[in-house]
Amino acid sequence: MAGWSRLQLPDTVGDCHAERLDIDHGLAVVRSRYLPRRDLAEHSAQQDGARRLILTFALQGDSGYESQGGERLAFSAGFTTVSAARDSVGERRYKANEPVAQLRLLVDEDTVARYFGEQGRHRLLPDAGLRPLAFGRTSAASAAHAAALGRRSAQPIQNPLDLHIHALSLLAGEMCALQAPAPAAAGRLSPQDIRKLEQARDLMQAQMQSPLTVAYLCASVGLGESKLQRGCRELFGASPYRLLLELRMRRALALLEAGAQVAQTAWQVGYAHPANFSAAFTRFHGRAPKAVRGRQR
Repeated sequence: MAGWSRLQLPDTVGDCHAERLDIDHGLAVVRSRYLPRRDLAEHSAQQDGARRLILTFALQGDSGYESQGGERLAFSAGFTTVSAARDSVGERRYKANEPVAQLRLLVDEDTVARYFGEQGRHRLLPDAGLRPLAFGRTSAASAAHAAALGRRSAQPIQNPLDLHIHALSLLAGEMCALQAPAPAAAGRLSPQDIRKLEQARDLMQAQMQSPLTVAYLCASVGLGESKLQRGCRELFGASPYRLLLELRMRRALALLEAGAQVAQTAWQVGYAHPANFSAAFTRFHGRAPKAVRGRQR
């Protein structure tokens, strides 16, 4: 795996640069830091015919993007913006003297199909142009992975396995929301209820290695058990138990495909006994964990 490649704008514009690392075929990460001296509209063009899923984790500051077709994306510190594009041309916009730091995960079409299936490929990726998909607060777990990949000087990540784990964990963290159908019944939930349910899901993502219970989730986010049970089904299309299982199994798949050991993966997703994890993984994915690791050899 080659190192980071760097692209820097002229010093007259300000301290504006981006670095890219190709972690695997079809999976790359870009970390950028911009501090322009004046308002900046940077031309951006992706015209290689490839379709990509783009996850942008805003680490600092605010900026925006507008395509030639009029689609707009917002990037705001503490939030994640998910989009997909093919041959998109537009402008990235930054305000003068306001620092902006971002981490972008670029997922090519074949990798999207690998994790989302053919149905996900067609649903998520546009035939042409830009398709905004989601905008929401970054979970605690995703923020930690994004910060690790965005780190430059103090103890930068060099181990390829660690890079894979952080990148695929970011992708896994978004899979549930991207795959879930639009919640037709969510209108019965108040904005406060939705916020608390999203907090419960974020807790599942951040603490899945712990023995989470419905009672703990309810106490942590301030919801009654019946509201949590009903709200999860309405908002996420699954019971709290099923939602946690899906998050664990998708994280496990990402870890195994990155080369993690079965026992290590079991512990990281909340299973004290690898045998129990292997049985659950096989039921969920239809193949044993060792079969996933075997493809990496």
